[in-house]
Amino acid sequence: MQKQTDRTEGDVNASPLRDHWLDECVSPEARALLDEDSRYFLHQSLSTPCLNALESCGGSLIRDVDGREYLDFHGNSVHQVGYGNPRVIEALKRQLETLPFCPRRYTNETAVTLARRLAQLAPGNLNKVLLAPAGALAVSMALKLARVATGRFKTVSFWGAFHGATLDTISVGGEAMFRSGIGPLLPGAIHVPPPEDCRGDESALSNVDQIECVMEHEGDIAAVVAEPIRCTDVTRPGGAYWRRVRELCDRHGALLIFDEVPTCLGRTGRMFACEHYGVVPDILCMGKGLGGGVMPMAAVIARGDLDAAQAYSLGHFTHEKSPMGCAAALATLDCIEEDGLVDRSRDLGAKLLDKLQALRNRHRCIREVRGIGLLAGVELGEDPATGRAAGDIAEQTLYACLRRGLSFKVSGGKTLTLAPPLTITDEELDRAVAIVDASLAEVLAQ
Repeated sequence: MQKQTDRTEGDVNASPLRDHWLDECVSPEARALLDEDSRYFLHQSLSTPCLNALESCGGSLIRDVDGREYLDFHGNSVHQVGYGNPRVIEALKRQLETLPFCPRRYTNETAVTLARRLAQLAPGNLNKVLLAPAGALAVSMALKLARVATGRFKTVSFWGAFHGATLDTISVGGEAMFRSGIGPLLPGAIHVPPPEDCRGDESALSNVDQIECVMEHEGDIAAVVAEPIRCTDVTRPGGAYWRRVRELCDRHGALLIFDEVPTCLGRTGRMFACEHYGVVPDILCMGKGLGGGVMPMAAVIARGDLDAAQAYSLGHFTHEKSPMGCAAALATLDCIEEDGLVDRSRDLGAKLLDKLQALRNRHRCIREVRGIGLLAGVELGEDPATGRAAGDIAEQTLYACLRRGLSFKVSGGKTLTLAPPLTITDEELDRAVAIVDASLAEVLAQ
């Protein structure tokens, strides 16, 4: 079982290697900006104090204030269509000139068009939409909808999962960094070990027995809340896993909520990650890349018969039907469909996985390579030659890659998580893999 002390969501911002990076690679001018950031922002793990300061971005690249360029294989999962996509920017300019904001009591054509488009794209019978300005808020609305629709409040979710950083989403989430010591959380949030703890493909089915046990003994579970594919360290169960969870939910009257905030919109080589399993949830949450890497935008898509919350305000967000966010989302969907980015993610992702598997044959510290679409995880293990810990190797590799112009995040303390834009060129992808190769060689030679 994954320990609650494990770091899972990303690399922390307090370490000697971070200090060395700042001393070696960040100019005094940039340091001054970072110092001002540290002075005025509340400090929190994973973000403030910051790694560096950016000046611009475009396509697959981010540029710091010192003029260095980095291929961004992190992007907080918002950059499916690349940074500064011209069609997204143009759509925002047009919207800005007519209706930049819509008070909540009104609707607007852009929002209605987006809701219709999402209902048409969603799998199965998901056809009713709620919009929100953040993925965590989409999950929050889904939790409330499940309570209203079922008359129950208990949930089953996984240790190690991430569903957002609000108080309700960390309750169903399972990462110690977000929930430990924070005080009372939502009642009824029951956790089970994640399916990846049952190594192998269909062997993960044994994990479903724990979900079944909870459902039978509790008797009043409102929903199972899960990421169909764990974005952070790119772990996923075998094909039968979610089909059995779906059957359990149907049998016990619980809803299945899939959190696809970081994995939808072609990231995994399908428009929605759940399509890999042929399983349709009752509620699907999406976000991040929906705003085209420009606007904060998220959505909940639910079964039409769950439209039973007329007496409640599930969201009531000021920017709920944001014309700007909806314009960015529509342009993003156009880019994904017209440019064939879902197919590109699948095809180029297969090439990326092959290249990373080749690295595994060359570097003794690579324990496992996992990937689906343009989402890959390179899990490191202890160096058998020197006994160096996987976490130390991963952190050193991160900074070696940054010096060579590649940015990504380290998940779980030991997995290099690689998530490039779906618009990345073949040449850029090759360059990124070459940087990982050279950086691992450098670190292992030390």
